[in-house]
Amino acid sequence: MTQTWNSDRRRTAIGRTALSVPARQALADGQLAPDRTVLDYGCGRGDDVRALQRLDCRVVGWDPYYRSGTKLEPSSVVLLTYVLNVIEDQAERRQILLRAWELATTVLIVSARLTWEKSKVRGESFNDGLLTSRQTFQHLFGASELRSYVEQVTGGRVVSAAPGIVYAFKDDKARLSYLARRIVPDAEWLASEDTASAIASLVVYVELRGRPPKIEEMPRATAELLAHLKPNELRRLVRDSADAQKIADSAKRSTLNTLLYLAVELFNGRGPFSSLPVSVQVDVRAFFTSYKEACQRADRLLLKLRDDGYVRGAMNASRAGKLTPTALYVHRRAVDSMPTVLRLYEHCASIAAGRPAAWTVAKLKHQGRAVSWLNYPSFDTEPHPRIESSYMVDLQTLETSHTSYANSTNRPLLHRKHEFLAPEDPDVERYRRLTASEAKAGLYEHPHLIGTENGWEAELIRCGRQLRGHRLIRRTMG
Repeated sequence: MTQTWNSDRRRTAIGRTALSVPARQALADGQLAPDRTVLDYGCGRGDDVRALQRLDCRVVGWDPYYRSGTKLEPSSVVLLTYVLNVIEDQAERRQILLRAWELATTVLIVSARLTWEKSKVRGESFNDGLLTSRQTFQHLFGASELRSYVEQVTGGRVVSAAPGIVYAFKDDKARLSYLARRIVPDAEWLASEDTASAIASLVVYVELRGRPPKIEEMPRATAELLAHLKPNELRRLVRDSADAQKIADSAKRSTLNTLLYLAVELFNGRGPFSSLPVSVQVDVRAFFTSYKEACQRADRLLLKLRDDGYVRGAMNASRAGKLTPTALYVHRRAVDSMPTVLRLYEHCASIAAGRPAAWTVAKLKHQGRAVSWLNYPSFDTEPHPRIESSYMVDLQTLETSHTSYANSTNRPLLHRKHEFLAPEDPDVERYRRLTASEAKAGLYEHPHLIGTENGWEAELIRCGRQLRGHRLIRRTMG
């Protein structure tokens, strides 16, 4: 039966000149693949539908007011974009979510406005939300509330893609492929135009992955160019051409990535070996004696995440990041350089509550379990970048919080930028020189004063210094 929605809700349908945030996220995550049909359920004015059609997606939209004539049929992907939050009747809200779930054959993508947007929504209390002056309704979800609600209503396996965006999977293989995409990076294949370039591409893949690929993992063009060579010939060519040390280093990295994937999979519900993506199956066979052994090692890794002493030891041993008495702070570019248990820590938080699209530094607490993603948009350009926002998830309660500093006149800022990065980062030396010159000038003598814009500016004046880019110079008079 077609569900009829209250026509007043049409006022919440805004016009867009670009893809909505949930549609962009789904596109980036490979959920809107060319071989999948897409239904935008509650599409409003249809701006996402038109934009996705221009991107060659097989998409249709349905809306009770703007596109009620569209025939509702099951689709691989169903988008339910900012719909649940405008339904004032809780029973109807649940019914709409269930209908969207029924229509999805692979994945349902649900997005909703979150509680941190409360300052943007004005109105009177009504049911479990607000009734605005335009007679539209808004129920603002907590990030963990949205995930729990979709999970409870659909009974599906739900993953948080980003704050306010969750994926509920009908197809377990699709869920596991999505997790693999997030955790186990695929080695890029070079373009192949002839046998020689196909062999070169194969060698590079083996050096990056630490093992030879199965034919299903190869691009079709590469597989066809190598089809006339026997397996023994290919192995000899790789052995003679590839760098053995690169292969060994990549094999170690792939082993750790596989353990990380299996541990995160357990955190989100583990399936049988046959449900794993082909590339992960091959990794398990290449780097472990059995799937059972790999799972046992991953389970031990997940258990270590609960051990404060072990986590603190991993933080002390981390090649990347700034360790304080309460947490480890690591730049986005250096997260993969952390010990595997700390990468697992950050990944579990992202699966539970969604990693924000814009972030610069991850903060991992070592007492209790909480991860914050801090956004410093000017990290690379300013010597002491100001924070713009913080999004935190407590892994023990799954509660989330968001803080915006956009309107603050005295924002916290960063010092000693090199400490947040991995040692081999090309910017480390430049940042280290700045830190050394600032310390020599006496700017770090009163650390409790320099954590905010005003305090830092006062210390610069006291020491007679100013900054020109990433250089500290004497302050000019006047």
